[in-house]
Amino acid sequence: MKTIDLQGVNRAEFGKKESKHIRREGQVPCVIYGGADTVHFSVDAKEVRQIIYTPNSYIVAFDIEGTKETGVMREVQYHPVSDQILHIDFFRVIKGKPVAIDIPVKLVGNSEGVKLGGKLALSKRKLRVSGLVENLPDEIEIDVTNLELGKSIFVGDLNLKDLTILTPGTTAICAVRMTRAARGAAAAATAEAAKPAKKK
Repeated sequence: MKTIDLQGVNRAEFGKKESKHIRREGQVPCVIYGGADTVHFSVDAKEVRQIIYTPNSYIVAFDIEGTKETGVMREVQYHPVSDQILHIDFFRVIKGKPVAIDIPVKLVGNSEGVKLGGKLALSKRKLRVSGLVENLPDEIEIDVTNLELGKSIFVGDLNLKDLTILTPGTTAICAVRMTRAARGAAAAATAEAAKPAKKK
C-alpha cells in the first residue's frame, strides 16, 4: 500500500479554545493512538486534504518534530455547517501486528449481464480489512466476468489472501441491474424459445 509523508507539530495544550486557535493557524488537530502512548499533534490543513479528499487509502508516515510515527486514518470530524475538518484520529501501525483499514474496490472484467444489456452498479466502494501492512493492497480487484443479469456479488463471496475481511459478509458489493433493453432482450429470447420447432 502507498505511503504518504506528513509533517506534524506537537500539541502541548488541549481543549476547544486551543483547538480553535490551531485551526485559525491553518492546522488540523490530530491524535495517534494504539500501542504504548497517545500523541497529540497538528498537521497543515492543506497537506492533510490529500489523504481525505481521495478515493484511495494510504499508510501515513509522520515526522512530528523529529519523532517518527506511522498510522492509518481512523476517523475524521467535520464542522456540521462548513464541512471544515475539525479533528482527525489515526491508529498507530505497529510492525508485526495487523491493522484495520478501508481499501477501495476495483471491478474488473466485462460481465455476462452487461453483455445482455444490464447495468453494472457498484454499491460498496471500500471494504474494511485487517492485515499486516506488507500485505495490504492499494485496491481490491473483483472479477465480474461471470456476473449475470439480476445477480450480485457479496462480501461473503470473497476470499482475500493474507487478509481478514471485517465488512459483514451479507454486504452487497456490486450487481448487474435489469434495464429496459435487457428486459426486452430477455422477453425476445423467451418468446423465441417458446416458438414450436419447424418441421423439416
